Amino acid sequence: MTALTIGILLFPDAEELDWAGPFEVFSVAAMGKELDVVTIAQTTEPVRCANGLRVLPDHDFASAPKLDVVLVPGGQGTNAEMDNAELIAWLSAAAEPCSWVTSVCTGAVLLHRAGLASGCEITTHWGYVETLRELAPDATVRDDIRYVRDGRVVTSAGVSAGIDMSLWLVGELYGAEHARQTRKWMQYDPEPPY
Repeated sequence: MTALTIGILLFPDAEELDWAGPFEVFSVAAMGKELDVVTIAQTTEPVRCANGLRVLPDHDFASAPKLDVVLVPGGQGTNAEMDNAELIAWLSAAAEPCSWVTSVCTGAVLLHRAGLASGCEITTHWGYVETLRELAPDATVRDDIRYVRDGRVVTSAGVSAGIDMSLWLVGELYGAEHARQTRKWMQYDPEPPY
């Protein structure tokens, strides 16, 4: 298999675990594989995420490599970024050669604004379903599923659903057994205490 590059979009007020959960999945899955996982933002300045974590992106839009997979997180930042013409244009262009175009939570609205989810079956965090239905009237917004695939577009609900979606995608890229080993290495076996 040829080398793959997964690009994770960062922007101010992105929800940390919406991107860090998938980042962990893909980084663990990269062990023994030719897989690069990179973060990309509009500039290479530190990005302050929703809960205060500051992150240095690997690339800005101009220096980003060609991607095989793009992942768009959600969070309160999507409210501003859905009207960021530069981000939407970059996302649309960067996704063109991608085999997979993915989002977590409210990142689905950015996919839609970039023309990547029009007419698709998509999902998002339960608290954003009705808003997404208003913002993406030509899409079918599901509220009864953790993640949904429509062609090359895969969208997921909130934080832990993004991890599940990422593990599913590892299975699509490298097979179910590699996804199982990735999950085991991460010790991802949720047993909520309440």
